[in-house]
Amino acid sequence: MFMIYLTKKYPFAGSFSFWSADNFWVQFEKEKVTLLFYKGTFMLSDLVQNHGMIISGAILLIAYIFIATEKIQKSVVALVGASLTMILGLLPFHGKINPETGNYIRSVFDYIEFEVIFLLIGMMIIVHIASRSGVFKWMAIEILKATKGHPKLVLFALAAFTAIASAFLDNVTTVVLIMPVTFVIAKEFECDPIPFLITEVLASNIGGTATLIGDPPNIIIGAKAGLSFMDFVYELTGIITLIFIASIGILIFMFRKSLKATKEKMEHIANLDNTKTITDKKLMLRSMITLALVILGFVTHDMTHIPAYVFAVTGASFLLLFEKPKEIYRDVEWLTIFFFVGLFIIIGGFETNGGIGFLADKLIEFTQGSLTAATMFILWGSGILSGIVDNIPYTATMAPLIAQVQHTLPYAGEGHHPLWWALSLGACLGGNLTIIGAAANVIVSETSATKGHPISFMRFMKYGALITFISLLLSSIYLYIKYLH
Repeated sequence: MFMIYLTKKYPFAGSFSFWSADNFWVQFEKEKVTLLFYKGTFMLSDLVQNHGMIISGAILLIAYIFIATEKIQKSVVALVGASLTMILGLLPFHGKINPETGNYIRSVFDYIEFEVIFLLIGMMIIVHIASRSGVFKWMAIEILKATKGHPKLVLFALAAFTAIASAFLDNVTTVVLIMPVTFVIAKEFECDPIPFLITEVLASNIGGTATLIGDPPNIIIGAKAGLSFMDFVYELTGIITLIFIASIGILIFMFRKSLKATKEKMEHIANLDNTKTITDKKLMLRSMITLALVILGFVTHDMTHIPAYVFAVTGASFLLLFEKPKEIYRDVEWLTIFFFVGLFIIIGGFETNGGIGFLADKLIEFTQGSLTAATMFILWGSGILSGIVDNIPYTATMAPLIAQVQHTLPYAGEGHHPLWWALSLGACLGGNLTIIGAAANVIVSETSATKGHPISFMRFMKYGALITFISLLLSSIYLYIKYLH
């Protein structure tokens, strides 16, 4: 039989020269390797087809573990996981129609949320260019001068500025901009800067929850649920304002012994020189006008129906006309961008192989089909988990799950499904739970330590856990009254 196979494949196999010992064994080994390769490929394909959900789930779980432990840079973890997902065939390279069900099977690139990627890149470029003019530091100092140097008002002003700025800039950028001002103020007051720093970072996570662009989880949710900038403003600004006021009131009370200053020190703060803070007035005007127009584009989405990322990329492109692009591109957080790309592919593999659907069914089963129970479970579960693991991969995993669950737990009221708002509030506000709960927390703790003021895990959690509990409690009341009652 084998000789017949060789004769058909190699017509010259019947000749005497073909059957020389060396030539025969070379051809035999080649055929054996080829057959083994095909056998291995078929076995792997069969394994993926029968156990794809387990394999893709294992890749996602292992990626989570490495991201949480930070042993390997998280963008590398995401890209390695994405590579395995593609190599193992857990996601098709090209979209196709399932012949049995008639449903469209999405490809690798269909799972990458390019709206999220372009929105992030556009806003990173705009904010970086604007910050080079010194405009954000100038704003912070002007707010401080308006407080007349009263420590409690200074704390409130810094927190308010941070929260408002975080609604339009990413949290890391906001705290990086406000920290230098904070250290100057603490030095003038001759006090510990840690109460100010903790308050600011908690305020940044609260403020970032209010808008589509304030925190990466909201960008993911907006893209998946089709929510606009104004949807977030309408639904979340009110409750976030209430949470901010309650949280800052509690923090001022808890830090009251540290918030004291002499009359002379208060006068010095009130008279800070802010005339040289703006380093480039033309750049300031150009960048601020561009940022304002981009935000206006976000706000008018319901009328123009132009996606937010289009305005962000357009604004960034305009500002780049006046800059040296290579310098600006170097400061874009490419590690974050590649992290998102890899993560979307990993989760796409898990979703394609039925993992998201399986978890959705378990959630329905656990909550016994109750929309109220599911909403509270998502809110509190997200809040707790986001304080332990990175809220970006968590939200990226939960978003497709909620997209499926919302059809099983229909919402008959006005506005968008409450599960989306539960995910947003839980994932964003939960970042305040621990010092590793959000990237801004880590940046502040590391910077403070280099300045000789280390913030321990437990000291941060003493305040963060209380603020997170208050935030989630108020969010629960809000969601119940507005959507579930």
